[in-house]
Amino acid sequence: MKIIGHRGARGLAPENTIASLEEAIEYGVDMVEIDVRVTRDGVAVLHHDPAVIDPDGSEVIIAHTTYAELLRHKSDLAALDHAIRATKHRCGIMIEIKPGVPTRQTIAAIKDRLHRGWQLSEFAVASYDFEVLSAIRHAFPLIELVVLEQWSGVRAGHRARSLGTKRISMNQRWLWVGFLKAMHRSGYQLTPYTVNNPSQAKRWQPYLYGIITDRPDLFSKKK
Repeated sequence: MKIIGHRGARGLAPENTIASLEEAIEYGVDMVEIDVRVTRDGVAVLHHDPAVIDPDGSEVIIAHTTYAELLRHKSDLAALDHAIRATKHRCGIMIEIKPGVPTRQTIAAIKDRLHRGWQLSEFAVASYDFEVLSAIRHAFPLIELVVLEQWSGVRAGHRARSLGTKRISMNQRWLWVGFLKAMHRSGYQLTPYTVNNPSQAKRWQPYLYGIITDRPDLFSKKK
């Protein structure tokens, strides 16, 4: 069963930061999952929400702000290229592109790494947005795509078949053993999020490709 660090290791360090990636890698994850948005000046950055929140509670919209300006509000805001390089081939990278976010910058970052000796197998791209995944499939016909879905196995399966992938990631709160068995029999590689309970993971393990977790330390052989 693959262990995938959620936003790096968000239960151990600030999410979607280089420090969080390092924490996840320290515990031997198979992959790190990171969220990608794009700044006004076209820099792909690691951030889950549309806005950076200042200490005074004010919002700074990422898509409306340059990367240099954003760094003044969040000094550890990492560019995607920097994050990829920071992993140093020590684990795979699952890049989640948020719905409606342009794909061009992520495509360029992956292509740049491929030109520099990285392997396509080191990357997976995930999204809830079918159009985003379609654009990535067009750019990289052989890349691993992950269909993200909250609750509908029917919708997830339809999208996976359309995109030519078996990888599906769904919210664990809507899953149960009978459903997991059915998806497994159908050949899907299911990765629930966010699983932080080792006992739960152990019960589901026969039917899973992997789990996405905030706490890779709880599943690590390096403890």
